[in-house]
Amino acid sequence: MLVTTRQRKHHKLPIEITVGHTPDADDAFMFYGIATGKVKSEFKINHVIEDIETLNKRAQNHELDITAASVHAYFHLKDYVILRSGSSFGIDYGPIIIAKRALLPEQLSKCKIAIPGKLTSAALLLALAIGKFEGKEVPFQLVPKSVADGDADAGLVIHEAQISYDSSVFRKVLDLGKWWSAETGGLPVPLGINVASSRSLTLEQIGKFSQLLSDSIVYGLENIDAAVDYAMQYGRGQPKDLITRFVKMYVNDLTVDMGLQGRKAIEKMHLLATKKGLIPDARTYSLSVV
Repeated sequence: MLVTTRQRKHHKLPIEITVGHTPDADDAFMFYGIATGKVKSEFKINHVIEDIETLNKRAQNHELDITAASVHAYFHLKDYVILRSGSSFGIDYGPIIIAKRALLPEQLSKCKIAIPGKLTSAALLLALAIGKFEGKEVPFQLVPKSVADGDADAGLVIHEAQISYDSSVFRKVLDLGKWWSAETGGLPVPLGINVASSRSLTLEQIGKFSQLLSDSIVYGLENIDAAVDYAMQYGRGQPKDLITRFVKMYVNDLTVDMGLQGRKAIEKMHLLATKKGLIPDARTYSLSVV
C-alpha cells in the first residue's frame, strides 16, 4: 500500500512498496547493499521472490510496484517504465541451446525444445534466431534434466546453468549471445530488466528507487567478496568461484545504468520481433526509461 504525501509529511513514514526479484545469485548480489542496510533507503520494501516467468505473469496484472521482468515480457505490458538500473545484458554471450546429440542450428526448428517460459527473453531470442519451433515449458532449473531424460530434443539454458552444464553429457548447439552480437553489430544482449508500474508510483518515486538500486549495485561491486557470499544463499549449491563468474558476467556497467547502448539493444529486439510478428504491435511503441 502506498503512503500518501500528507502521511509522509506529518508522520514521516517511509514509502511502502512491493519489489519482485528472482532467487538468482545476480539479483541477490544487486540487492546486497539494500538488504544489509549498507545503502540507506527511504522506502519500506516488501520483497517478493519468484522465478522470472512467474514475475513476468504477475507484472501483467500489475500485482507489484516494481519487479524484475524479461525484456520480452515488457513488450506485452502496459503502464510500466523501465529502471535504468538493475538490468542484465550479456556482452557477446547469453542463453545457449544444449542437446545430447550433435545437432546443427538449422535443425532446431524441427526439434522439441525445453524452454524456461514463453515470456523469457531467451525464448524470444531463440525464435528470432531459428523461427517457429515446438517449445516445451519447464522450470528453468529442470531444462537440462528434460533433455537428459529424452523429454525434449534440446534445451534452452539460462542463468548459471549456461556455464555449469555437464559438457560430458550435453553438446552446445547454439550460443544465442554470439548470434545476437553478430546479428546486431555488437549490441549487448537484452535479457532482464526492472520495471515499475506507473499506476501505483510517481515518476519521482520510480527515479528515486532506480538510483537506490544503482547505489546498491555499485556497493556490491566495490565489496564483491562479501556481496558474493551473500548471494551464495541463492546459488543452488554451486561453488563460490562459479557464482562469482556468473555474477561478473551479468552485473556490469550496464547493470548500474543501461545508458544509450542498453536502450538501443532493447529497441533493436523490439524492432526485430515486430517485423517477425513475434510480439503484439497494437500500440505505438515508446521505450520509457527512468
